[in-house]
Amino acid sequence: MTAISTPAGASPALRTPWLLTILLAGQFMAILDVSIVNVASPVIRSDLGASGSGLQMIVSGYTVAYAMLLVTGARLGGRYGGRRLFLSGLAVFTAASLACGLAASAGQLVVFRLVQGVGAALMVPQVLILIQTNFEGAARARALSLYAAVISGAAIAGQVLGGVLVSADLLGSAWRPVFLVNVPIGAGLLAAGVRLLPAGGRGDRRPLDLPGLVTLSLAVSLLVVPLVLGHEQDWPLWGWVAMAASAVLAGVFVLVERGASAPLMPGRVLGAPGVAPAALAVFGAMATYGGFLFAVALHLQGRLGASPVEAGLTFLPSGVAFAVVSLNWRRLPERLQHRMIVVSFGVAGLGYLCLAPALAGGGRPLLAVALAVTGAGLAGTFSPVLAVALTRVAPADAPDAGGLFVMVMQLGQVVGVATFGTLYLSRGSVAATAVALAVTAVAAGVCALPLLRVRLSR
Repeated sequence: MTAISTPAGASPALRTPWLLTILLAGQFMAILDVSIVNVASPVIRSDLGASGSGLQMIVSGYTVAYAMLLVTGARLGGRYGGRRLFLSGLAVFTAASLACGLAASAGQLVVFRLVQGVGAALMVPQVLILIQTNFEGAARARALSLYAAVISGAAIAGQVLGGVLVSADLLGSAWRPVFLVNVPIGAGLLAAGVRLLPAGGRGDRRPLDLPGLVTLSLAVSLLVVPLVLGHEQDWPLWGWVAMAASAVLAGVFVLVERGASAPLMPGRVLGAPGVAPAALAVFGAMATYGGFLFAVALHLQGRLGASPVEAGLTFLPSGVAFAVVSLNWRRLPERLQHRMIVVSFGVAGLGYLCLAPALAGGGRPLLAVALAVTGAGLAGTFSPVLAVALTRVAPADAPDAGGLFVMVMQLGQVVGVATFGTLYLSRGSVAATAVALAVTAVAAGVCALPLLRVRLSR
């Protein structure tokens, strides 16, 4: 493993907990910024006079830039150091958040949201990279459990916090605090990160695979943009053409990588025990999670008349169950941890199925149980899957593996929101959406079956 130096004034014993705190706080902000803006979008539209397409880009531009550049951010982190890229991305994200909060027009806000997404794409992949290179065995598994809990908690907290900040209308600022809240947090993390994040990690001297980076980035953007904007624009022809072009470019990317001297995704990473099935399983889990949050939030606020704050608070049982299971699954014997992954996909599927009667008039208690079962099931899949997959990846390949899984997670959420959100909006049926979520969860569990043969390292 690459030697890690300790910043002046910070002992290794002191640095380790702060290292994880800083990384996960940055991850929390990046995930929070997806859902917190959704809640504020109606107020943004009325205040800035944004058009329908303009509002879509304000909400989704962040996600588009973020997803498109994740692998690039991961490779740059491997080349120039996770610490440097994390702090650079955090600085860009924080400055862009300030600019978003001060934007005077919808056009300005669109541009600043894109810049915010660039900052997140530089910052977020380094979280997994630095966990992979600074923690081993049980410590790494615990870090990944906290990582999973933060992802779940941030998505739910964004909906609650967004509703609270918009409703409070602090000093007549309306929607602006949903962006400005990042500024003091980001500034504090930057100050702490400069002092406490480990230097080093610039071990990847391979040349940047620019043809691979460009091809993959274009393929991802041509997939994400129509998925994000398609429903609101009634699935125009350009969207279908873009997605077809994305599939073609994906094939071109495979051909480019075969001839590359320093491929963007080395075969030894995808060939490491458990990586490929774990990537498929994570994609399925995040697709159902993103679709679940989106469709249920729409149903709560649309059909059931809940306020944004009420809708966000409704998800608390899911978030609490996710956190509890994420932080405690490691207590099980190792022989049960592998089985738990597959079983948990079934539990998540059961939770999804229970959502239909709960939302159709089953009452709050039944809904709370259904949400808790869903959260527990997803937690039993997510962090254990990552722990199993990353345990056999060499530290030198951490940037590539980290970039792969972060991209898979983000694409999974985008595809899930587009697919299950469209299903709910077109059918108007929470029952049909719940069944589709359950079927997808079970399919992801089937993808995870090969993980039963991969041993966790201690």
